[in-house]
Amino acid sequence: MKQILQNIANGNTEVANVPRPDVVAGHVLIGTRRSLISAGTERMLVDFGNASWLDKARQQPDKVKQVLQKIRTDGLGPTMEAVRAKLDTPLPMGYCNAGVVLAVGAGVTAFKVGQRVASNGKHAEVVAIPQTLCVAVPDGVGDDEAAFTVLGAIGLQGIRLLAPSLGECVVVTGLGLIGLITVQLLKAHGCRVLGIDMDPSKLALAREFGAETVDLSAQEDPITRAAVFSRGRGVDGVIVSASTKSNEPMHQAATMCRKRGRIILVGVTGLELSRADFYEKELTFQVSCSYGPGRYDPQYEEKGHDYPLGYVRWTEQRNFEAFLDMVHEGRVKLEPLISHRYAIENAADAYRLISSSEPSLGVVIEYPGMVMDDASRTVALGSSVAGGPVRIAFIGAGNYAAQVLIPAFADTTASLQSICSMAGVSAMRIGRKFRIATATTSVADALQSGDSNAVVISTRHDSHAEYVCSALASGKHVFVEKPLALNSDELQAIQAAYAMSAGTSAIMVGFNRRFAPHVIEMKRLLAARAEPPIMVMTVNAGAIPAEHWTQDPAVGGGRMIGEGCHFVDLLRHLAGSPIAAIAAVAVRSSDGRIPADTVTATLRFVNGAVGTIHYFANGSKAFPKERLEVFCGGGILQLDNYRTLTGFGWPGFASMKSRRQDKGNRACVAAFVNGLTAGTGSPIPFGELVEVHEATFQIAAAVA
Repeated sequence: MKQILQNIANGNTEVANVPRPDVVAGHVLIGTRRSLISAGTERMLVDFGNASWLDKARQQPDKVKQVLQKIRTDGLGPTMEAVRAKLDTPLPMGYCNAGVVLAVGAGVTAFKVGQRVASNGKHAEVVAIPQTLCVAVPDGVGDDEAAFTVLGAIGLQGIRLLAPSLGECVVVTGLGLIGLITVQLLKAHGCRVLGIDMDPSKLALAREFGAETVDLSAQEDPITRAAVFSRGRGVDGVIVSASTKSNEPMHQAATMCRKRGRIILVGVTGLELSRADFYEKELTFQVSCSYGPGRYDPQYEEKGHDYPLGYVRWTEQRNFEAFLDMVHEGRVKLEPLISHRYAIENAADAYRLISSSEPSLGVVIEYPGMVMDDASRTVALGSSVAGGPVRIAFIGAGNYAAQVLIPAFADTTASLQSICSMAGVSAMRIGRKFRIATATTSVADALQSGDSNAVVISTRHDSHAEYVCSALASGKHVFVEKPLALNSDELQAIQAAYAMSAGTSAIMVGFNRRFAPHVIEMKRLLAARAEPPIMVMTVNAGAIPAEHWTQDPAVGGGRMIGEGCHFVDLLRHLAGSPIAAIAAVAVRSSDGRIPADTVTATLRFVNGAVGTIHYFANGSKAFPKERLEVFCGGGILQLDNYRTLTGFGWPGFASMKSRRQDKGNRACVAAFVNGLTAGTGSPIPFGELVEVHEATFQIAAAVA
């Protein structure tokens, strides 16, 4: 299918051929008929892409600080690789979509196949959208009009925050698409409206919709006009829908307001506010969050948990409905806002238009219409991939897969056959970059295809066990990013599947730390000592919001299971002995909303070694993330962030330093591929993988 992508590294717009998305639980699969370019937001993205590296840095000073901090802790090389990878990731454009339901996922009851819907879907022939971000289009509302639904909801949410009453006078600063829709909605509320802009054609439209106007291009004074408009009392409220770096719109808004007036920011402006502007009048200022309540809440948007109507009357979905009702009743006119139309094949021309000085307003993208076609879920990328003893299919194309795992596999003798991701865009991009033969959104194809004999799983943690079992049932070797499973039941299912394979399939978990060069040296040095080591692993993990998927026990397993297993494995490897006993304590977050992620766990090994893991989420990012100290036979080994290993009182060894951090990722992957090539199987025994996960589950249970 065709989809519009924006390269933020160089500003290029591409109409790419990507695999169509699959329909999943709680989602609606939509065949797009129309989508609308949001000129303000999307032009900003295009302009950012066209900017130089220096200008990009100037536009995002907070990101520059993060980069500098990462350089200090991880080194220049890994940091620049991460920055380049981020900029090299194309952005799927758009969020105003209208089309027809092609299929519905499990749990979706409000929509049916063939129904016309509007959503915040991308500019793509087919989109998969959570059910709470879709709304039925009333009969009599055309596809062109339905494509304005999301922009209309943005304007409507700004009005809801302003809470105007009948007869109040309201200023709308910035008469782009959202501003002109806002003018009409305010008039429908019974308000008197004053529109401010520099474009005479947009001002003419605002007057058609019943507003008075201020033409900034004609040097009209908005303050004086607002005073006359409000009959000398000051306006009741201002909605700022402009897009500018200037602070002037906010100063003007405060100046033209009456005492206790209200200002709502819907657009993007400079926010260096004058206290005097707001203090003397006791003005109220609020930033509107997109479409309304529910926006950016994963419980609402991803899991479909609607807010109770009695407590949250207007969610983003109900704002969609309300706007379409206004369109259906003829209270909002949208046809005058459409200035250009382009077929999806010519979408690059549309983006050149909005980035040029040529006048434009509503730019509609038209689609030929798609039907359900499973063949469209897999796209050949034009790469000729040779066969060989190790033929890889990748499932998951997130940041870790793209930046670490796939480049590591590409450096081995393995042939890269296919890559699978849920939406398809990331699979297509990464597949092209690393010369993978096909990109797909079908997990079944990736697991069962005869072109591959090994599967690399790098998806969210809750899918690992299912995919591992399916891969084993298909006779595939498995490399799975940690963790192998989220609980004992899943682990037992994997053990049963492994037993059914009779050992013909290898299982490897990406426990890369044990393959880091400094750790290999530590292991060599410890082998010469008869005394069991005492190990202290300190992980300055940093805080992660409660809303992040890794904190969800059902999805990410919590941080001890999701990441802490790395360090259990590392200590188990260095001890060279099975785990005999476990104890753990934790400090909970102050609100108690997330699983314990500030934990101290102590492991006692059969050979007498002892290891302590301090996994802390309450530290500073200025401190290195990982430090390992080993005390043994009168000597100490200290490893700092996989860059420096120092020996204290260790005859024959003083230090080992590297110019860049090396956590062993490439060596881990190479060991797996080499094991399959040589027929020796996984470099980590399966029983040891099971032992490490069982120990991690015990730690998580102890601090639950």
